[in-house]
Amino acid sequence: MNFYAHHVFFCLNKRDDGRECCADRQSQRLQEYAKKRVKELGLAGAGRVRINKAGCLDRCSLGPVLVVYPEAIWYTFVDEADVDEIVESHLRDGKPVTRLMLE
Repeated sequence: MNFYAHHVFFCLNKRDDGRECCADRQSQRLQEYAKKRVKELGLAGAGRVRINKAGCLDRCSLGPVLVVYPEAIWYTFVDEADVDEIVESHLRDGKPVTRLMLE
């Protein structure tokens, strides 16, 4: 059994060389929002959901990005509404959000 039912990693990478990066697309603010929402919905903790920060996940050009394990489903998102949909549909209800998935 996994310690968490879902472990979510948000790329917070900041590139200083001018290349695209998730940090330039509000990834940290939206990671903090996701963590708050998971707690508000009572989904946080052992056996449930963990929201984490990650360094570069090497998909910044598609970003911002996050990945949900153990399913290894990659998402892009642009605002709180997208994060809410991922949290509520995927993490709470077990239904991945096809429209936000990356290939």
